[in-house]
Amino acid sequence: MTMRRNGTRLPEILAALMLIGACLVAVPAEAKSGKLWTERKAGRPLVDVSGLAGAAFTRVIHAVEPAVVFISTEQNLRPGPARRRGGPRDPFWEFFDRFFQPPYDRPFRRQGLGSGFVINATGLILTNNHVVENADQIKVHLPDGSDYDAEAVGWDPRTDIAVLRIKPNKPLPVAPLGDSSKLQKGEWVVAIGNPFGLEGSATKGIISALGRKDVQPGGRQIYADFIQTDALINPGNSGGPLVNMYGEVIGINSAINAAGQGIGFAIPINMVKRLLPQLVEKGKVTRSWIGIKIQPVTRELAQSFGLSRPQGALVAEVVPGGPAAAAGIREEDIILSFDGKPIDESSDLPWLASVAGVGRKVPLTIWRGGKKRGFKITLTQMPEGPAAGPASPDALTSELGLSVARLATAVRKELGLTGKAGVLVAEVEPGGPAARAGVRHGDVILRVGSTSVRNPSEFLEAVRKVEKRGVVRLLLFREGEKIFVALRKP
Repeated sequence: MTMRRNGTRLPEILAALMLIGACLVAVPAEAKSGKLWTERKAGRPLVDVSGLAGAAFTRVIHAVEPAVVFISTEQNLRPGPARRRGGPRDPFWEFFDRFFQPPYDRPFRRQGLGSGFVINATGLILTNNHVVENADQIKVHLPDGSDYDAEAVGWDPRTDIAVLRIKPNKPLPVAPLGDSSKLQKGEWVVAIGNPFGLEGSATKGIISALGRKDVQPGGRQIYADFIQTDALINPGNSGGPLVNMYGEVIGINSAINAAGQGIGFAIPINMVKRLLPQLVEKGKVTRSWIGIKIQPVTRELAQSFGLSRPQGALVAEVVPGGPAAAAGIREEDIILSFDGKPIDESSDLPWLASVAGVGRKVPLTIWRGGKKRGFKITLTQMPEGPAAGPASPDALTSELGLSVARLATAVRKELGLTGKAGVLVAEVEPGGPAARAGVRHGDVILRVGSTSVRNPSEFLEAVRKVEKRGVVRLLLFREGEKIFVALRKP
């Protein structure tokens, strides 16, 4: 075979060489060397990835992952109180007792799982409060395969933060904490944890939004200022770190939006750092308190009060004898700034007031009568109970699709209710579980299961204790009669 000078045979030659190469590749590996496959010899990469994001994510994960732990919990549960006391039997359980005879009268254990990360080489670990809440046993599993019994040294349900302590036999790798105030939308982040018990999993994404205050996971009344991310967060990720590209923890993965994909929420690490000293030293957080109940300022309300735009926190109620009452704050005042910080939305105020400090005298700017006024208020310690909560609705549970409010004494008398039990159904979400079960606006909820509820906080606590996908039975008071309804918790 000769090649023409003008090169017209060159394509044919190349095609022939490719065919020969294909035939060589097609020869089974075992026919030549006894192997079932071939492997590329180590050498230079086909593509230089040193400057690409993939390599950067690898370095971030390798830097932080040794400090991320797997947390497992056990809670010893007992049969329901009504059954133990021999109270009225629920027809739901009557059916199962009759036909299946399960051991419902025996104690049983509920197991849970979550994530956390080491912040101190001596064994301090950060996680979510809901990961370890009510646990009788807490175990921490380290990436090196070692296991430890853990003690909860501090917890704060209002921010969903908990601190654990283990006693390791050597210094532990730690995850450095960053500065969440420097975050910007669009930054790359990595979520590390143990989703569904799959230890050492990592997902990447970006910061989707900052300062999400309208998120109340599971109906929990918390101080929210969430980082939103599209890095995948699943059950079991709770308590794990959200990490920036410097290998710093900038948030604690805490919640997901079950209705959508790529919508997860993390607690800003600066909020956590603000509370850590109290949690470690005292085991809880002591908060300061104004003594008011507030609500958002809508566009229409702003116009009615003579404000140029919606801003501030509208005082809906002043708690008698509280700091605000002593300072001369009134209903219909609008708080525009607190301690020199502007209140753009009503949700800005509760967190600022709670961490300002007990005994401090702080300045407030109030909108009253069409002009600004200055006040000084001496903060006291926040009392236990619902008095420090928002104005209305007092409690909201997206799980059941309803909100409840405190039942005023005048309304109680008007309805002819005796005793102290009862919360008012302030709103029912159309198409939600409560609406489907027949709950109506204006109903009074007297009991959740066998637990009487006297205020929104007790209602939320009773609902929270019902297992996920469990049946929630409500005793309602409607038009002078008591009725039961049952709905399933999602």
